[in-house]
Amino acid sequence: MAYKITDACISCGACEGECPVSCISAGDAAYVIDADTCVDCGACTGACPVDAIVQG
Repeated sequence: MAYKITDACISCGACEGECPVSCISAGDAAYVIDADTCVDCGACTGACPVDAIVQG
């Protein structure tokens, strides 16, 4: 199951560089994860300073 970024995202961009398959990008109000590309590695979760990334 792919990870997702919740409304708690502060758009800092810390997660984007951690993704090994580049599935994270800036959205309108927050960063978003492309669920079709996500490989469920969880690398992004440790980079998020506000714990806005959850498995979902």
